[in-house]
Amino acid sequence: MYNILVVDDDKEIVGAIEIYLKKEGYKIYKAYNGIQAIDIINTKEIHLIVLDIMMPQMDGIQTLKEIRKENSIPVILLSAKSEDYDKIEGLDLGADDYITKPFNPMELIARVNSNLRRYVKLGSIEKKENDNIYQTGQLVLNDDTKRAIVDGKEVKLTATEFNILKFLLQNKGKVFSIPEIYENVWKEEGFGAENIIAVHIRHIREKIEIEPKEPKYLKVIWGVGYKIEDIK
Repeated sequence: MYNILVVDDDKEIVGAIEIYLKKEGYKIYKAYNGIQAIDIINTKEIHLIVLDIMMPQMDGIQTLKEIRKENSIPVILLSAKSEDYDKIEGLDLGADDYITKPFNPMELIARVNSNLRRYVKLGSIEKKENDNIYQTGQLVLNDDTKRAIVDGKEVKLTATEFNILKFLLQNKGKVFSIPEIYENVWKEEGFGAENIIAVHIRHIREKIEIEPKEPKYLKVIWGVGYKIEDIK
């Protein structure tokens, strides 16, 4: 059983999400502000967080900053349509996904399942020795330990960043469009995924590239998509 933390100051929304996700077999922890959320994260094993942006005491953006200081748990942001800037800021700070209120319960369940699958289940199937190591140049990903090494130094990636980079490394030299990246990593249709992918790609570059504006590994092919260079 996986544990999901739902954080929103609207108790009716928290209660509704709890009902939806309990039917899927998840155990739900509830918090109504960021301070309560951090306390739960520090004392319970949490596998995914559904986090509202607008909350009293500690809002979702500040809560996300605190979470990302120590933890790579998947975070799905909840936001109103008027909070586009906050959604982009949240993705930039390491959020994995977002859902806009009002949301369809089936969409929420699909996003939760998709993010949990990437975080918990990917890499769990037994592989031959070294089949779980992906490398180009001095960039190395270990899918067993979920570690990324660049020039001998470890870089800290979120679960989503790791899986995007892993997918591109598995297909070195091949260019993928934004919908193709989204569909292969999220396992769902990539319609409207431009902002999500663009922010994650920028974040990955900032972590793995010496000069993010002149990348060595993660290249953009204008008008087509992205690829990882095959460097021997």
